[in-house]
Amino acid sequence: MSEPSPITRAVRAGIDTDLTHGAVVPPVYLSTTYTFEQFGVPRAFDYARRGNPTRSTLGQAIADLECGAGAVVTASGMGAVTTVLHCLLQPGQVLLAPHDCYGGSWRLFDALARKGHFELVLADLTDAAEAERAIRAHRPAVLWVESPSNPLLRISDIAALAALGHEVGALVVVDNTFCTPLGQRPLQLGADFVVHSATKYLAGHSDVVSGAVVCSTDAQVEQLAWWANCLGVTGGAFDSYLALRGVRTLHARMAVHEANAKAIVDLLDGHPSVAAVHHPSLPGHPGHELAARQQQLFGGIVTFDLVGGSAAAEAFIDGLRLFCPAESLGGTESLISHPATMTHASMPPEVQAAAGITPGMLRLSVGIEQVDDLLADLTGALARAGSMG
Repeated sequence: MSEPSPITRAVRAGIDTDLTHGAVVPPVYLSTTYTFEQFGVPRAFDYARRGNPTRSTLGQAIADLECGAGAVVTASGMGAVTTVLHCLLQPGQVLLAPHDCYGGSWRLFDALARKGHFELVLADLTDAAEAERAIRAHRPAVLWVESPSNPLLRISDIAALAALGHEVGALVVVDNTFCTPLGQRPLQLGADFVVHSATKYLAGHSDVVSGAVVCSTDAQVEQLAWWANCLGVTGGAFDSYLALRGVRTLHARMAVHEANAKAIVDLLDGHPSVAAVHHPSLPGHPGHELAARQQQLFGGIVTFDLVGGSAAAEAFIDGLRLFCPAESLGGTESLISHPATMTHASMPPEVQAAAGITPGMLRLSVGIEQVDDLLADLTGALARAGSMG
């Protein structure tokens, strides 16, 4: 029999590890400390901040999905970002990041750069010419890629950026939170590290905060694990159990997320109340052809601009029954956010404008509810928004 696929390995992660009772679901190891076998001889796990069996099972499942050497599981997505920055960058070195990256990442990049941890350079990495100029001019130690981007779903050419980055000695990190390993595998496109907010699609039920860094070599795993332990950002046992439970159903959930999103894109595209729809499945999306080559899924996030600006956005959200106004994404339930005042509120107005975030922009995290119910809810919201135009 051939080697099982990454999906099958993720579904079955941890099975057969309970040699005492034969539990199908691996136990949750809550112990904070572990006995030594004898004087001076620790076991595989000694202290829970450094290592935990439940966390290790989750890390291996995520690494299998990403086809990586291993993964370091952290207490949050930002914990994963923090670990990478501390591990890979020295004062005076350059971090080159997208000008339209996730607001929480931008906030941390900016804060650490101001304290002298590294130099921050922002560029439009979806523009091949601008990206090449920035990489060659600044010779970054770390090239940070986010594709699809948050919230505009812009697409960056990961393989081309990785090749350019490696030419100047950069390590390439890709935030794959939106696409998931089922949508694209950046390590196979040349990246060195993959970052996830496992809170989102990987865990998938809006009930756990978790993160992960997937590495391309065993040496990188060891390095990142050392830093995560030192920083105190490793994930907890019960959180790891919940995230692992979500990873087992990722492939089934993503199929419904994407199908529902496509139906919503069809509703929004061309509607008189909608100024623009941002989704790479659309032939008119500037990254459509690249996404079709690079990705296996277009994803379950839909972003759009309303004609009536912030007033229309408020009218659209007020009265929704099935889309909860909330931050985060990737859960089974549908969510709606207003990036300018929610996920990207930490960005000054001029930075938001440069990133393309408008007052009338809304981002949908499309859930797995019955699609006709979602379409009916949005149809009413479009009528309310249209009355503000």
